[in-house]
Amino acid sequence: MQQLILKARGVEIPLGKRPLVMGILNINDDSFSGDGCADPGMAVHRACEILAAGADIVDVGAESARTNRAPITVEEEIRRLLSFVQNFDSVVASIPPRKYVPLLSINTWRPLVARTVLAAGGHILNDIGALPSMENAHTCAQYGAALVIMHSIGQPKVSHRHVRYQDVLESLQSFFEEKIAGALQAGMDRCGLVLDPGIDFAKQDQDNLAIYRQLKTLHTFELPILLPVSRKHVIGSVLGIQKPDERDAGTVACIVSGLLRGASIFRVHNVRAAVETLNLMQNVFPSTSATA
Repeated sequence: MQQLILKARGVEIPLGKRPLVMGILNINDDSFSGDGCADPGMAVHRACEILAAGADIVDVGAESARTNRAPITVEEEIRRLLSFVQNFDSVVASIPPRKYVPLLSINTWRPLVARTVLAAGGHILNDIGALPSMENAHTCAQYGAALVIMHSIGQPKVSHRHVRYQDVLESLQSFFEEKIAGALQAGMDRCGLVLDPGIDFAKQDQDNLAIYRQLKTLHTFELPILLPVSRKHVIGSVLGIQKPDERDAGTVACIVSGLLRGASIFRVHNVRAAVETLNLMQNVFPSTSATA
């Protein structure tokens, strides 16, 4: 597999020696993991902690993806996100200089929110809406932002746990073929695309486990794979742990599994644990990389 490069708004990061860590920042008070805060000032403080712990990317979202919570208005989502984006430069300035500038990921699926917020800043659009149209791809192409394409079925904020697949990996393959082609036609640079298999989104536990086991099949696209492993329902189901914030040991196990199968980016709540896990694995297995 060739060397992967992530291009995001003028920043180019090679993805080879160590995968990137994406720290989760929720500007809401109903995050499934219980670590959200609707106070923009506290969000800035939390972002400083995330970067200080070693995150390469801050993934900021204003609306919980939980299906048992009512959606917030577009106006409220924009207000929360803009307040944070406009302060992100001060967050970056608060940490020691790095070889690569920390990236800001905007977690939204609504086209108006994506367009408005990316106009103010942000390197990546983390779209959990499964890209039903190419409007968000057009927006990313316009601003030179990277785009995360997540696999799912149906409208966000609606439960799709009833969905069944004959072969979930086959579904992922056909889905990504279609969405990648559409994003490129919309003007996206191929080096600005990232694939997310959508753990827990419209999937059963056996589907999620099959994705962990067979993640390497997605390397046929020669694009970075973002693995959102943190405190997922499937971890709680397998281990019998109800509270999400008690699933960090299971999360670490999924990070190790993903690393050995070539994931390029890990989206996590506990940034320090993820960074330490990846650093240790790189020392134990020096040849292990995102291009494995």
